[in-house]
This record gives sequence, C-alpha cells and structure tokens, in this order.
Amino acid sequence: MPALSHRLTGLACQHLPVSASPLTTLGATDYLQRIRAARVYDVAVRTDLGFAPALSERLGNRVFFKREDQQPVFSFKLRGAYNRIAHLTPEQLAKGVICASAGNHAQGVALSAAKIGCRAVIVMPVTTPAIKVDAVRRRGGEVVLHGMSYDEAYAHARELEQTQGMTFVHPFDDMDVIAGQGTIGVEILEQHAGPIDAVFCCVGGGGLLAGVAAAIKALRPEIKVFGVEATDADAMAQSLAAGHRVELAQVGLFADGAAVKVVGEETFRLCKDLCDGIVRVDNDAICAAIKDVFEDTRSILEPAGALGVAGAKAWLAQQGCSGKTVVAIASGANMNFDRLRFVAERAEVGEQREAVLAVTIPEQPGAFKAFCAQIGKRNITEFNYRYADPRAAHIFVGVGVANRDEGRSLVASLAAHGLPTLDLTDDEMAKTHLRHMVGGRADAADEILYRFTFPERPGALLNFLTQMPQGWNISLFHYRNHGADHGRVLVGIQVPAGDKPRFQGFLDALGYPYVEETQNPAYRLFLR
Repeated sequence: MPALSHRLTGLACQHLPVSASPLTTLGATDYLQRIRAARVYDVAVRTDLGFAPALSERLGNRVFFKREDQQPVFSFKLRGAYNRIAHLTPEQLAKGVICASAGNHAQGVALSAAKIGCRAVIVMPVTTPAIKVDAVRRRGGEVVLHGMSYDEAYAHARELEQTQGMTFVHPFDDMDVIAGQGTIGVEILEQHAGPIDAVFCCVGGGGLLAGVAAAIKALRPEIKVFGVEATDADAMAQSLAAGHRVELAQVGLFADGAAVKVVGEETFRLCKDLCDGIVRVDNDAICAAIKDVFEDTRSILEPAGALGVAGAKAWLAQQGCSGKTVVAIASGANMNFDRLRFVAERAEVGEQREAVLAVTIPEQPGAFKAFCAQIGKRNITEFNYRYADPRAAHIFVGVGVANRDEGRSLVASLAAHGLPTLDLTDDEMAKTHLRHMVGGRADAADEILYRFTFPERPGALLNFLTQMPQGWNISLFHYRNHGADHGRVLVGIQVPAGDKPRFQGFLDALGYPYVEETQNPAYRLFLR
C-alpha cells in the first residue's frame, strides 16, 4: 500500500530556509477573490466532473473524475498560464513572455500568448522529444533549445528574461497561476452540490494543490484536500514534514509532469496551511490508475495526470472507507505513446491483481503439469523458462490473483507442495529487467522449437500439457499475456528423431495453430 502523510522516504536532500518575506500573506478567502476574478475561460473550458461507475463499484465508494484532460492542451496548466498572461500590462505584453518547460506548461503558455496576441518564447532542453517541440511550435511558441536538463533551460530563460525585458511565466509559484488553477476547485463545488469527503490533486511544484485547496477551504472547509506525489518525487511531502522547503537531490521521471525537486515558496505556504496531507504512490499504482480511468472513460492519462486517481484509491483503501464520495483530478493526458507498453505491463501488479513469482520445480517430464495443477483455475499471465540444470527448473511466472493476500497464500501453498517459491511482485529489478532475460543458450538434446497460438483463456496451457505424451521434456517456454484474444507461445521440446511421427500426431490432435522455428537462425544464434 502506498505510504500516506508526510513521512520521509530517505531520498538525499538539502534544506531550504523559508523566506522571511513570502510572496504574500493571503489566506484562502483572499485567494478565493482572485480565483473568482481569474480570466481563464477565454481559452480554457469548464471540464466535466464525471462519475466513474466501474471504479466506484470496485472500491465501494463514489469516485468522480475532474476531467482536465479535456482542455485544449490536454492539461490544467492552460488555466494558470492564461490567467498570468491576461493580467500583464500592455507594456509587458508588447515585450512578450518567456518560460522554461518541456511539457504541459510550455503548451499552455504558447496557446495563451497566441490567444492574447503576444510573443512567447519557450526554452526547452535539447533532449526534449521532437513531438513536444513540434506541439509548442504549432501553438505559436518560439522554441529555444538550450541545455541538457530543465535546470539549464530554466537558467537560460531567466537570462533572456533580463536581456530582452520579457515577463517570465512561472509554472507554479505565482499568485495569478495559483488563482488560475484554483478555478478547478470552484468548478468542482458548482458541479457537485452534494457532500464530498475528499479531493485529490497531483503535486509537482504545488500550484494545482494550492489553488484548489484555497478555493475549497474558503467555500467548503469540511472537505479534505490531499496532494498526491510519486514516491520518488515527493518534495512537498518532505517539505511539509520538515516544516520548510526541502530540495531533493534527484527525482524519478516516470511521472515527469510532476517531477519537481523543490516546491514553490508561495505554494508551500498555502499547502502547509490548507492541505490535509500528502498521499504517496509508486509507479505500479500510477499504471493501475491509468487503466482505471481508461476503463471508465476510454481516455488515457499521462502518469502525472493519473496521480490524483491513484492517491484517491490508496487513501480509501488505507482508511478502510465505504460509501464515501471523493473527487480525483485527472490533470493531464499528454502521454508519450512509447510508455504504453510499460503501463500495460505494470497495471495489473499495481492493482494487486497479478503475482509475479520465481518457482523451482523438478527438471523432469510431468513437472510443468503438476505445477499447473497447483495453480488451479487461476489465469497464468506470463511463463518464462529455459533448460539450464538437469535437476531443477527455475520458472518465472505471472499469475492472476484477486488481491495481494491471495498472492501470498499461493506462495505458501506452492512451498507446502514442495515447490520453493520466491515472490517477486515488489522486486523492481525482476519486473523491469529480469522477466525479459530469463533463458539463454542450452545444450538440450533433440530439441525442436515451435511457435504456437494458444486460445487466451484459463486452461489453455494445462490442455497443452495434458495432451502432450509423457516422456518428452519441455526445455523452453515463453509466454506473456498482451491483452489479445490469443496468446503467442514459444515452446522447446526434446523429441527424439524416432518420435517425430508421434509428435506430429500430437500437434494435429491439439488443434492449436503452430509454426516450426527449429531452423530459425536467431534461435540457433541466441538459444542453442
């Protein structure tokens, strides 16, 4: 279960003293006035507050998604950026605006400036993917590529601000930006007049959390407001625990839209006074939340955009809640397409519906079948094995389970039946790397290699093993569920030459589509 509250995680950090003169001393009521006066709707839209029926039923609570992925730039960042630029004087607008960003803030500034009709310079690291650079240019921004990191791009942007007299649009630590994001809080209360127990916001620099908390605490102080951070990018949690801003030495980049080393001065002040706590979630929980939103809306959030949903789930589970009403802000949907494979791989683990195990079975014919009998009717989601030892076979297997407790019970049951089992469900190295590296070369006599198409249903593997005649040893097996209606399976079997006719009879009776790969040069190069 992801950790809650302000507990430190041990990341290397340094302490930043709180300024003796913060940006403001405004409270929630003062900010509410600024929020009500915010100019966001010239370009932003009032996004839906949608009920999530599938997730609500599963959790036993009423969950609503505030759909900021519906904004023209697919992120809430547009609100704050436009409100900041809209409050500039004609003289400031004539000189233009500048920001440093490789993500959603860049698009928000570019579109806002184009709407108002002023010049916008966006400084981005040279490592920024071309798709993001092109998106900013399409929205009218002048892109300056500088530095290898955000910090270097930010420093260069501040230099240009001084030399060219432009106005810097901060991504979070600015009163107008905070007020712009706070309009989300007002909309939530307007769209749901009934009881709300808690609202969950993603946290990077803290602008969204500060603005939403200010609006909600001014209007409905009984509603709890929580921030949500990735466990490896928890600058706000550590800062609130320490009582002053803490700068992290490094941050994880999976939820890159919220990967901030140090939170804002004004955002920290507001969150310290108004926020009810910080929920921390790991990458697997974020992936599970992305899947949850997809199943209810058919929209795909970016990792940072799903933090609010992941935090709501974690809080409800930790509190043992039932019948509560919560709102999770779906804050952005600028997903990098190449991340979808990782999300799909990890969502079931994050939802605690897959156990990842290393099981040792005897290296003898019939052992696979005996193992499958112990698995029972559970769905096998992954199976990796390569012959390596004449006495023991070590298999990497994923098994569908209802929850983490069932996974632990399965481990104990396998061990009790003489099958030593190591639970890898929380092993990052195993889930990220090892699952793709199981195997290698083997001197397996009489080995033939076949690629099968299995029906994607429980029992397909057991049917294969049951129909295979005794006496043949499986020397290689590779399978991973990829969500299709059929499974692609690679199998190596030691079949003496004299048994080839009988093997063909087995294939014919099995009825699964197959292709022989024994002469495939890649197989002979890497696996023989």
